[in-house]
Amino acid sequence: MGLESKHTYGDLKQMQSLPLQAKIQMTRRRILEWVDEFGEDGVYVSFSGGKDSTVLLDIVRKDYPNIEAVFVNTGLEYPSVMQFALSKENVTELRPTMNFRDVIIKYGYPIIGKEVSQVVQEARIGLKRGDGSYQFRIDRILGKGHYAPLEDGTKSQFDVSAYKFLLDAPFNISDRCCKVMKKNPARSYERKSGRKIILATMADESRLRRQRWLKYGCNAWDDKKQQSSNPMSFWTEQDVLTYIHTYNLAIADAYGQVVVKNDGVDGQMNIHDYLGDYRGCQYETTGCRRTGCIFCGFGITQDKQRFVRLSEQEPKLCDYVMRGGEFSESGMWQPSKDGLGYWFVLEWLNVHGNLGIGIPNWAHYYKNYNTKETDKYLGE
Repeated sequence: MGLESKHTYGDLKQMQSLPLQAKIQMTRRRILEWVDEFGEDGVYVSFSGGKDSTVLLDIVRKDYPNIEAVFVNTGLEYPSVMQFALSKENVTELRPTMNFRDVIIKYGYPIIGKEVSQVVQEARIGLKRGDGSYQFRIDRILGKGHYAPLEDGTKSQFDVSAYKFLLDAPFNISDRCCKVMKKNPARSYERKSGRKIILATMADESRLRRQRWLKYGCNAWDDKKQQSSNPMSFWTEQDVLTYIHTYNLAIADAYGQVVVKNDGVDGQMNIHDYLGDYRGCQYETTGCRRTGCIFCGFGITQDKQRFVRLSEQEPKLCDYVMRGGEFSESGMWQPSKDGLGYWFVLEWLNVHGNLGIGIPNWAHYYKNYNTKETDKYLGE
């Protein structure tokens, strides 16, 4: 018999609607339960240097100042995020065994999202074999079988048929990057240290994270793959920004400042700043909304100007991401010694998926790296 879910969608909506102070206290209780079970020396905070984990570390260390933080230095972070993470006290630095370029060459580019990338990768394997393997993945991306629309046209919540054009992509696509570069180093650390992780993930960040919270709750005691505490699961991004603004919490420079959302009146002082009353405000960052891995293409359809901003903030890094690329012996596009070749990947997505992703200095890369073969795929 399977494990019954701890929560319902209604529970999540109710908890997300609570005031911030109530959420802070609930989060502290979840952390207390975790520490009571495993001890202060038996847990650690997964600290990426991003704003979410910065808030989590602040809450944890107000009650437990000596709990260790662990930062996985993938080399894919904004420089200011890496510097910020390593500036904190009692932070252990881990590194992956493969670099990002090698991960792409071996597995494929991380684009759109983890779920979509996994479906595309495995559906392509199944279609190539032609033996019925991964049929559920094939049906999912083609919108057939259990994933076919209902009679009224309603699509399954698992439907990803909008991305079936990716089956013909002239480059490999994979969700393995995060596992190789982040999860594997953390799991290795956990096996050696015996410590249990505390994460700043939130249920509204993805369908998979929401489902996991519905099944296990904040403290996943019963997860056989990995026991983990996610004490901020019922928070929203606005809660995180409100916490940072309210407590004047320092964050990485890549985010800029947390300010009251622009009310559209230029040149005038915000009324909330004037009154010093921020109740009910909506906040935003003046820099990056999210940082994460700066070379990652996950979530690109929700943040289409990501690489344009990267070119403004870190032009040399962005140039390495965009330039270069070559076709392998198997005919698939991959990074070259010059760079990662994103100029071609993103333009192919725009041409064949009409995604409208911003490509900084596109004319420059097209002029310098376009060939007859790339032209064939881009239709220029």
